[in-house]
Amino acid sequence: MMKYIFMIIFMIPLINSWWLLTFFIFMMLMYYLMEPISLFFNCLSYGYGFDLVSYWLILLSIWITGLMMMASYKIKMTHTNSEFMFVLVMMFLFLLMCFSCSNLFLYYLWFESSMIPILFLIYGWGYQPERMVAGMYLIFYTLFASFPLLLCIFYIYSNTGSLFMFNMSSNMNFYIYISLLLAFLVKMPMFFTHFWLPKAHVEAPVSGSMILAGVLLKLGGYGLYRVLVLMKDYFYYNVVFIVISLIGSVVVGLLCLCQVDMKSMIAYSSVSHMGLVIGGLMAYNYLGFWGSLVMMLGHGLCSSGLFALANIIYERSYSRSIMLNKGLMIIMPTMSMFSFLLLINNMSSPPSLNLLGELFLMMSLMSWSSYTLPFLAFSSFICCGYSVYLYSILNHGRLYDGVKYYFYGVVREYLLLLNHWVPLNVLFLKGNIIFMWL
Repeated sequence: MMKYIFMIIFMIPLINSWWLLTFFIFMMLMYYLMEPISLFFNCLSYGYGFDLVSYWLILLSIWITGLMMMASYKIKMTHTNSEFMFVLVMMFLFLLMCFSCSNLFLYYLWFESSMIPILFLIYGWGYQPERMVAGMYLIFYTLFASFPLLLCIFYIYSNTGSLFMFNMSSNMNFYIYISLLLAFLVKMPMFFTHFWLPKAHVEAPVSGSMILAGVLLKLGGYGLYRVLVLMKDYFYYNVVFIVISLIGSVVVGLLCLCQVDMKSMIAYSSVSHMGLVIGGLMAYNYLGFWGSLVMMLGHGLCSSGLFALANIIYERSYSRSIMLNKGLMIIMPTMSMFSFLLLINNMSSPPSLNLLGELFLMMSLMSWSSYTLPFLAFSSFICCGYSVYLYSILNHGRLYDGVKYYFYGVVREYLLLLNHWVPLNVLFLKGNIIFMWL
């Protein structure tokens, strides 16, 4: 495991060469793919290693980081490109260590450390003065929810003398149960604690939005995987979080139909999808764990691709308003095809990982209680509604006369969107390698 950490540290001297660093990230991806996949936590070195869940989330982190470099090509033309690449490498390092550590305190340490690079991205490369408020929301929501987790970690260590994730046991009570869950539920985020996410997405640059939607939201799901094993005796409290998540999934889906900002609509759709993931995890059965992992992978690729697409449109019209960006099929027919492919994946059409994950999550929640059926059906219908609405309003209609489209697309942008779409649909055909871990 340490070889990957050293490989990332050796990336730092490359931050003066944009394409060399991008090439090195994708070479690291190919090297990582040659690792043998194991169902158990292996390759341990100094408390670090990975099992199948960690393997897929680290793979997603490497892939999204390389695509962030491709999407942020305009920053290469500025004098801040070295600082930008350094922030990306540091975030990559924190994410790798977060997904691969076996100690609960170290997980907390890297979990919180990943906030620093995304805060720098929002403050340093955001678009508007409101990014200061967005960064404050992000850091305070995360820190406020994480402080009880830190106290709970100290309590567990004082009682058991060990923080090894797979060997922990403690005298559980309701306060420990809430403390262990709250930080991860805010991070995903759960409905009622999601207010930081749309602000952070709207004010962040494209790279910040891609890593937020693609990987950072999955830190919460990964944390829930690790701590839910301690909570068998408090399973009956999970009903509260399932009800909140399912209601929130429907309400946030309706809010998506009210948005006039492309990035804001995509951000709210992330909250709606994560509501289903929380419900599947809290149902505490095999189908829920399977579906949550697949849904997190599918949502990471699809949502990141949609943010990249929104940025491609923004770089031409300098507006994120869906009222101004109309009739794009006339001038960018190939880009309209990619927007169609990504948005139908967002509504969980076959053959996408979103469909596979959503089917497992629906079976999981329906086996938990048949009363969840109306919420699941309405949430799925609303997801289809705002995806079709966004596609039709962007690609049809009359072009706005005040916008001058001076170029239609470059190979880098088509390759960027293709690299989001291909794994999202090809991994569906080999779903058994994702399900080996249970």
